[in-house]
Amino acid sequence: MEVSFSKEIEALRLGAGDTFHGEGILAITKGLLQSGVAYVGGYQGAPVSHLLDVMVQAKPYMDELGVHVEACSNEASAAAMLGASIHYPLRGAVTWKSIVGTNVAADALSNLSSPGVKGGVLIVVGEDYGEGASVIQERTHAYALKSGMCLLDPRPELGRMVDMVEHGFRLSETSSMPCMMELRIRTCHVRGSFECRDNLPPPVSTRALMEEPAGFDYMRLAHPPVTFRHEKLKGEERIPAARRYIAEHGLNELIPGKHEDLGLVVQGGLYNALIRSLQQLGLADAFGATDIPLLVLNVTYPLVPEQVADFCVGKRAVLVVEEGQPEYIEQEIATLLRRRDIQTPLHGCDMLPPAGELGVEVLAGGLSKFAERYLPQHAQDSAQGWLAGNRERRAAVAAKLDAPLPARPPSFCIGCPERPVFAALKLAQQDSGPVHIAADIGCHAFGTFEPFSMGHSILGYGMSLASRAGVSPMMQRRALSIMGDGGFWHNGLLTGVQSALFNGDDAVLLIFKNGYTSATGTQDIISSPDEELKERAVDKQQSLVDKNTTIESTLKGLGVQWLRTVHTYHVDKMRATLNEAFTTDFNGLKVIVAEGECQLERQRRIKPWIAGLLKRGERVVRVKYGVDEDVCNGDHACIRLSGCPTLTIKDNPDPLKVDPVAVVIDGCVGCGLCGANAHAATLCPSFYRAEVVQNPKWYERLVHSLRGAVVRALQPA
Repeated sequence: MEVSFSKEIEALRLGAGDTFHGEGILAITKGLLQSGVAYVGGYQGAPVSHLLDVMVQAKPYMDELGVHVEACSNEASAAAMLGASIHYPLRGAVTWKSIVGTNVAADALSNLSSPGVKGGVLIVVGEDYGEGASVIQERTHAYALKSGMCLLDPRPELGRMVDMVEHGFRLSETSSMPCMMELRIRTCHVRGSFECRDNLPPPVSTRALMEEPAGFDYMRLAHPPVTFRHEKLKGEERIPAARRYIAEHGLNELIPGKHEDLGLVVQGGLYNALIRSLQQLGLADAFGATDIPLLVLNVTYPLVPEQVADFCVGKRAVLVVEEGQPEYIEQEIATLLRRRDIQTPLHGCDMLPPAGELGVEVLAGGLSKFAERYLPQHAQDSAQGWLAGNRERRAAVAAKLDAPLPARPPSFCIGCPERPVFAALKLAQQDSGPVHIAADIGCHAFGTFEPFSMGHSILGYGMSLASRAGVSPMMQRRALSIMGDGGFWHNGLLTGVQSALFNGDDAVLLIFKNGYTSATGTQDIISSPDEELKERAVDKQQSLVDKNTTIESTLKGLGVQWLRTVHTYHVDKMRATLNEAFTTDFNGLKVIVAEGECQLERQRRIKPWIAGLLKRGERVVRVKYGVDEDVCNGDHACIRLSGCPTLTIKDNPDPLKVDPVAVVIDGCVGCGLCGANAHAATLCPSFYRAEVVQNPKWYERLVHSLRGAVVRALQPA
């Protein structure tokens, strides 16, 4: 089964008088229910996956409240759900991962923000930015600007975050503007507590249905010529209404300080890092009291001109703490000040780096420059020593190392069913020659790292087949596209497969069918094995993915004529199938479905089952692989072909041999890849397969004793 969120689900039931303890993203989830949300949708992805996962698994409780929850096939379908709030007083929330999700949803968002909304709309975006990001480094801010959507960036304190959820719905309803809430990785995972309020069943819900649809209103369509009126409404009514609400309800926070002639304007999400940085300069304490006044922007768009002007007027200088580029907020503040002839010096990207995450150390460096110019008495304070000390410590660590630390690129999980396919692909290219490989987003993107280093482009989730369309006509050899089953359903089916069939492209597509959208937390998809099948499975150690043929049926229905399904761990067969696809006379789309269940899901299913057998004293057999030290020649081609973390090296026990030998360490899940590789690549026959029997039968014990006696008898005295 998927990861269980039973504890988190119970926290959703807390009411007035209770205290919530937990992570930021779960607090946001609770805030949605306290706000009377009527429907929730989205597409999973870090760092906001838990919001949708918890809601989906809490379906019985959601049904009690009358809240509709839908796990959408992609971000565009999630954004399209918000159309319910255009005509009806329904509060809706959707969520997805960062700018890449917003890119997919952009069409629906533009057509939503043009007519505006009647019910409150909140889009929770995981702003996956900075060193911990797994996506391109861009910001959500541009979409709020271009489409006329409010952008919330709450200070990372759970009570404030939950308040901003509730205010977000009211702000949306007051201004008719959809609201986006960006949550950075650290904000999603910050821990804390807040005093709960009761959850509000929505007035219109799955338990309180509407009798009649809304009447036709052409003004509610995103369709010319009425869109020209919408454009005027954004500037004449909606943004002014939003600004009034922001000011009247104090959504942005003014924090006083003794140096009233200076100021810092900061995005709410950066507040914690800023306070910590000010501490290093001796300009703040651990409780948030600061010597320099702060304007904390919990709403970064639209800004309130009067609020910004009042904060900046009469000051010697103001520093805008804004993460990422372009510096949208800094540019807007500069425009607001100059239009009012306020000549306060404004700093931002001249003192802070324009790109990259603004962590504490980076912020402290920029604040030191600001202090050197405007607070010279703090120029030699503790921050300079702290920053210099960091540099010295790094230099000291580097000096103690004989060599630089080896690179540790991300890798597949132990026993991952996708690893053997890349091994087979490596071998196939030795036969057929190198091919252009269009990679994709997902677990299989780890194939771009060593020891495989395969993939020429990654252009979007499920976009690999489409991205090779301009390459394959220019190549003598066929190009290969790789996507997962999650990417196939997300985007690849239409943008890739349908397009390739329509154009009659001569291409090869490899689909990893592991049964789940694994890279986002192993959520179910339409091609996942159902729960009934999992329960009825007699041998729980076998993969269940092959029982669901939805992908194959869909491909055949679209007209794919060349289709092969191969189990991923059969390296030899996969190698032969890839070679066939690269060299066959068939001119058209060739699809290979690489079938093998996600190893994490497999282990989650079989471990409790095995534990139950052992507890009952029943016989259990575990497969274990190893390397014969006497046979291993130290070439290590097996490691270069596999990259499995449990296949490593150790010192050779033979004192006459210098090269270390391969060894399979603890953690091996018995997938058999190492042996399959050795066979497929005709490597040395040093791998062996062993069966570890727990709670053996009486006759197995007897045979084991007899074998031991024979072995001892044959050993020299």
